[in-house]
Amino acid sequence: MLIYILITLALLLATSLLLTKIFSLPRNISLLFIAQPLVGCSAPIIVFIGGILSSQMASDPSMATLPITLMILGVASASIPAAMLAKKKGRKFAILSGLSCSLTAAFLAAYAAYQLNFALFALASLLFGIGGAFTHQLRFAAIESSTNSADIPKVLSILMLSGVFAAFLGPETAVVAKEWITSPHGYVGSFILLALLIFSAMLLIIFFKNPTINHEETIGEARPLNTIISQPIFIISICSATIGYALMSYLMTATPLSMHHMQGHSLHDTKWVIQSHIAAMYIPSLFAPWLIKKFALKGILLLGTMIYSVVAIVALSGQHVMHYWWALMLLGVGWNFLFLTGTSLLPQSYQSSERHKVQATNDFILFGFQALASLMAGWVLFNAGWQWVVLSSLPFIIILYFVAGYYCLNKSEKLINKSPHN
Repeated sequence: MLIYILITLALLLATSLLLTKIFSLPRNISLLFIAQPLVGCSAPIIVFIGGILSSQMASDPSMATLPITLMILGVASASIPAAMLAKKKGRKFAILSGLSCSLTAAFLAAYAAYQLNFALFALASLLFGIGGAFTHQLRFAAIESSTNSADIPKVLSILMLSGVFAAFLGPETAVVAKEWITSPHGYVGSFILLALLIFSAMLLIIFFKNPTINHEETIGEARPLNTIISQPIFIISICSATIGYALMSYLMTATPLSMHHMQGHSLHDTKWVIQSHIAAMYIPSLFAPWLIKKFALKGILLLGTMIYSVVAIVALSGQHVMHYWWALMLLGVGWNFLFLTGTSLLPQSYQSSERHKVQATNDFILFGFQALASLMAGWVLFNAGWQWVVLSSLPFIIILYFVAGYYCLNKSEKLINKSPHN
């Protein structure tokens, strides 16, 4: 019902005001907190109905996850241009450029759904990804808007918390507006409503101010990129975020198709599982500042890895709705810990003068592997089944254990080299 969306938007605004008062957040972070789920709900929509709609439009059912893959490829391919545009024109200009791309994608997706044109829908998904590359840069805008580097994990946790609202806005937008405009398979109205949400985010970002960067910090000698990425702290950061994100995308992409298309579970149950998963990705951010204080980032990385192990056990136990629900819930929590750890560690690997190229490299690697994972999800699912989707994730969980172990056994100062040359 539309009332659920209106209530979610009201709660989003109220939560932003409350957090701003409790933590004395800068206005930039408050604006990002509200704007991020408005545009961020496009990804849950594509994940939720992209495969289902594509399976009806594509001639080959195994290509049903292609739009999701193209969306993530769009993120990966635009990561470097997004960072460079932010460096040249400022964060505000870059964010508005990305939102404009997402708005175009929403209208194109609506037209593709109306015409049942798989190629156009795939193009729209790619544009969603390109716009998403700029949206993912919001976390770096939040880091730069923070006045104290020690507050970075807290600021990131608060920003990630806004994803809870995207978890409900995305699938509800898809279902509520599905029949607003008559079409053979519906969902045209879903993308029109999404366009309205994205446009609202653009109006908010107009009031965003580019973060002030200390000029003295930006004129130091920048190290070669290969020197930066060879640091153990960067390797730990990129492995934590990339493996965590790729495995999450791999299992999440396969879930709606496995549940609804192959196992015959209802669209309502499938929506519930995806909503629960996305909520679980962000709700732990409520407790993240306390957990980080108690266990430090080393403990959070190890905890996230252990949770991924439990995900595999649950997912291999059966294919009833509750098996999917528990697996996807735990997957969301584990992703939160791994992504928070990786993003929090990344600023330790670069100096201010190096931030744009390192952020661009980080996102290119991260979303490049995520795109590969989402593409493989459909192929493995249709050719080998759900069990092999889960089994094939185990080697990467083992790698996470090695990374977490190395991080826990070494002191932080030994993992960083910020001298101009090796």
